[in-house]
Amino acid sequence: MQVAVSGSIATDYLMSFPGRISDQIVSDHLERVSLSFLIDGLEIRRGGVAANICYGMALLGQRPLLVGAVGHDFHDAYEPHLARAGVDTSGVRVSDTQHSAMFLCTTDEEQNQIASFYPGAMAEARHIALDSVSATVGTPDLLVVCPNDPEAMERHTREALEAGVPVAADPSQQLPRLDGDGVRPLVDGATYLLSNDYEAALIESKTGWDAAEVLRRVGTRVTTHGAKGCVVEQAGQPPLHVPAVPPRDAVALEPTGVGDAFRAGFLAARAEQLDLERSAQLGSLVATLALETVGTQEYDLADAEALTRFAAAYGEDAAADVAHLLRS
Repeated sequence: MQVAVSGSIATDYLMSFPGRISDQIVSDHLERVSLSFLIDGLEIRRGGVAANICYGMALLGQRPLLVGAVGHDFHDAYEPHLARAGVDTSGVRVSDTQHSAMFLCTTDEEQNQIASFYPGAMAEARHIALDSVSATVGTPDLLVVCPNDPEAMERHTREALEAGVPVAADPSQQLPRLDGDGVRPLVDGATYLLSNDYEAALIESKTGWDAAEVLRRVGTRVTTHGAKGCVVEQAGQPPLHVPAVPPRDAVALEPTGVGDAFRAGFLAARAEQLDLERSAQLGSLVATLALETVGTQEYDLADAEALTRFAAAYGEDAAADVAHLLRS
């Protein structure tokens, strides 16, 4: 299965605050918030939701097509990194004037985060036509629509559905920016709807659809719940609960990109025709490996321990089903 992933490609500036962000918020003065955090550490890493998903899928033996807009700085080190991993970057548009997007994120000691995103060249993703991409590399079997320029998200969703290409909707980080009229076209008719539990509630609030109505409008709804695992739902079927793979003890946890890693594992398994349970399990493993690693494209799946941890969490039969992907 050929999977194309449309969305952000960025540089991440990951900062750590040795305290609790919530302790710095004075409830009686929320009408005027002015906060500055003295950070302990700074990591500059490759990121962006679409690039993160493509990286994880490539480690699992897939060759995903990355679709997005970047600046000329992309060619220096980012593109060779993705090419080495096995990502097809022929769907990437390079801006003549803008720098690539930047994600600036502060994480506290309880993994709470405050982040800002500068779009830069990402705004030009709205000018990418899916039919021109398909003319070069062929029509994808699935298009994943991730956080991106809002006009690009709407355009790529609409063009895919009109062309009969199934869509995996992942609006996540753009939900606060979009109103109901912006969210509904991204969700309605999606083959997969991917979100965390907070984003799931936000989707229902913004669209005005309750959970049952959302399920009627999508094929499969996948909702992650952090350490509690994930829930996979289809209309008329009992929900499927998949526990998370426990992180190692005494390992510093960095949550940036964990949801993207889950999507990479889930989508790679679906591309290999594995069932929903195995797909969610593989997504959960990749998510935990990303959680234990600083940087959204720094984890590795080649270590045999990954398969051992998968078997410990889900059983030997489950491990046998995904072994070929983890050995990719």
